[in-house]
Amino acid sequence: MSYDLSSGGDPKSQILDQIRQATAANNARAFITKLNESCFERCVPSPGTSLSKKEEGCLSACMEKYMATWNTVSKTYMNQAQKTAGQGGGVDLFGV
Repeated sequence: MSYDLSSGGDPKSQILDQIRQATAANNARAFITKLNESCFERCVPSPGTSLSKKEEGCLSACMEKYMATWNTVSKTYMNQAQKTAGQGGGVDLFGV
């Protein structure tokens, strides 16, 4: 593994950034998988060779709701994480 020190970051910071990016990518994949599973099961009770207009509409509405909820939860999490970090503590949103 090589480190690009020209960007001004030290190797530890670069590794942490790579970990954050990998974690974000994994979270995005898990989100898409969950969204597909939930909405497909809900909207397509009997899969066939194509989707009906009703199924298409249901899938679209379900995905929009799911994504809106995800965005709200993500913003709330980030705000709480920033608040906690600003107080010098770790992120513990669930009191565990």
